[in-house]
Amino acid sequence: MKNVLAAAVLWGTAGTAGLLITADPVSVAAARLVIGGLVLALLARGTRVTPALLLGAVAVAAYQLCFFAAVSRTGVAIGTVVAIGSGPVFTGLLSRQFSARWAAATAAAIAGCAALIVGGEAQAGDEVLVGVLLALLGGLIYAFYAVTAAKAINGGAPSDAVMGIMFGGAAVIMLPVLILTGPGWLAEPRGLLAALYLGVGTTALAYFLYGRGLRTTPVATAATLALAEPAVAALLGLLVLRETLTPMSFGGLVLLGVSLVAVAVPERKKISVEAGVDGQRAR
Repeated sequence: MKNVLAAAVLWGTAGTAGLLITADPVSVAAARLVIGGLVLALLARGTRVTPALLLGAVAVAAYQLCFFAAVSRTGVAIGTVVAIGSGPVFTGLLSRQFSARWAAATAAAIAGCAALIVGGEAQAGDEVLVGVLLALLGGLIYAFYAVTAAKAINGGAPSDAVMGIMFGGAAVIMLPVLILTGPGWLAEPRGLLAALYLGVGTTALAYFLYGRGLRTTPVATAATLALAEPAVAALLGLLVLRETLTPMSFGGLVLLGVSLVAVAVPERKKISVEAGVDGQRAR
């Protein structure tokens, strides 16, 4: 679980780092995935490239495109809440790895995430419904590639290689997007440094840790723990960017934190005790 939370912390720094770049957000996302994917691809040795992993690579790239298409129609707040919030739900359903406590904690975490983001930036538009549907599709695509990676890792494939194949393939897919959207901003020192951090830190290192975490953490639990990302982003906004939180956003941050703790604490296992006197099972 520590590796998953560490990955979420790195993801949460992406927004602050992105403020250093004045470029098309789609171009920034493409550069981030191309750089991070190429770094992860260096780890993809010793594992057979399967159709499932190739589909996972397509899904990684498709998620980026769905997310930006969604937020362009709904605004950042609503699109982010729907995409990030629906991911753990779809992951739990696809993996069938969930418990009553996971369901309750995940629901509370999503509510906290919604209050945190929407409380600070609520937007609407004529194409909100289409944007919400695209964000839901993005959440489903995220769940698909997370479950695909988890199945490959649980089947014995090295986590580093699984992430390398999926994100290396996604880098190849997103390279034309980067070229078409204009990579000229990478020639600026500040833009290049920020892109390198986004690619190496918030993508390559983050998904390296996330893959390691999937070795021991159920994928549904990992998806819920990844909701720490908006909490980290909010805290960085407070501490680094001197932003302020509305009461609703602050309440959402607290609710999100409590929910993540509830998911992270292991559940007690029921233990059967054999009675030594009469040989009957004590209950």
